[in-house]
Amino acid sequence: RERSRALPAAVGALCRALPPRARPAPDTLRLARFDRPQASLDFWRLLYVLLKQIHGGRWSESDAIETQIRFVKSALWYHGYDRPQLHGLPADGSTGSRELLLAFSWLLHRLGLLEQLLVRNRVKTGDETSVCMCEDDLPNRQEGATEAGPEGGLEGRVDVRYLQWLNGRLRFQWHTLHAQHQEQCKLLHKIHLFTSGSHMDQILGHFSVTETDLVRQPENYKQLLQLLESETMQLEAFLEWKQLEPVYWQWMETVLDNMAEEGNMCESQDAHAEKRRVPEVTSCCPWADKLTGQMDRLSRDLMALQDQLHQLVTQRKAAWWQKVRLWAPEELQKEGFSATARKIQESVEVKLRGLISIHAPKKNKIHGLCRLVLRNKHPASSTGFGQPQLSKEPVSAVSATEVIRELQMREASLQRELEQLREECRQRLDEIAEGLEGVICISP
Repeated sequence: RERSRALPAAVGALCRALPPRARPAPDTLRLARFDRPQASLDFWRLLYVLLKQIHGGRWSESDAIETQIRFVKSALWYHGYDRPQLHGLPADGSTGSRELLLAFSWLLHRLGLLEQLLVRNRVKTGDETSVCMCEDDLPNRQEGATEAGPEGGLEGRVDVRYLQWLNGRLRFQWHTLHAQHQEQCKLLHKIHLFTSGSHMDQILGHFSVTETDLVRQPENYKQLLQLLESETMQLEAFLEWKQLEPVYWQWMETVLDNMAEEGNMCESQDAHAEKRRVPEVTSCCPWADKLTGQMDRLSRDLMALQDQLHQLVTQRKAAWWQKVRLWAPEELQKEGFSATARKIQESVEVKLRGLISIHAPKKNKIHGLCRLVLRNKHPASSTGFGQPQLSKEPVSAVSATEVIRELQMREASLQRELEQLREECRQRLDEIAEGLEGVICISP
């Protein structure tokens, strides 16, 4: 009885924690639990808006329902939700509300849907920039480029002058973007410098662009206040949802039990694997067929490499045991053999730890948005709005000098890789030129 009373509160908190433009009525989830068709369209629109926000795309409420359904199915397939019952739903959105409830709950659990939406839709009052100090783990780019070359049938028929024109246009746009970014940095520095000592927070010490605009145009405070109040209500609903979340998942277990009783669940893992295929809805995207082909080719390559590795390990083991059998039993009992075996085992363990450390995620690397804060040699004065509040430096703070040093190291690494690729191209051109008789090649 207590759980039945807590369930409406959990569903209500979940709905309030969603963005305002994608906030469904709690009754929609109740209707979907009984697979009512009148809740299907509302759920398709809900998933459409949520997935569009996650992928940073633009949407309009006037988009056709067929377009929304195709996008939702493709996005769910992209995130790994390949349940055939959902991808087989009709394109008019007339049925399947319970399947959509199941997909929505899967997104909540698998992707951290609420957390991502709260981060993307938060009100930004400070000046931020994106910082990425992660390492670029692409060790086999050269092999992939050489292997993919023969498959491109159109590459040999592309005019090199057109490629040069595209390269020049790209360079021009890149320089324009870089100049605009530099101008923006100069203006931000002026604002931070001129408003130094005016902020109540001692860590910040200066105003951001938004705060400066609010000082110049106080009438914009009402709009910002409404946005902050809406975000506060969303955060309060999210905290309430985290407390009542187990009630929601217990309720979803009953939904799964009902679906299993009605025979909608897959009977065996083998039957599910046979139905695992790219849905037809991906044909609406021009890149879907090419991406699917690449995925299939990579899957076949991985399976072939796995078989080769298994065969190689089997051969090495057989050869090793053959050598061991040829040795005399008294030789195996010597201390030297045991010490050698221990050394080999330790060497293998060290190599395995090295491979694991290479591919393990670097937790100390900073990635994401960071607020820009001007750091002067002298601390910010207490002028402005009174005595500043004392607070500790945030743990995740990163200095511009550290970011610049990281970028310089990455630039040097990329420059070395570029020089290596150029040298390989020169050698390849020299080999081709040697095979041409009566032709003199002059390098540029």
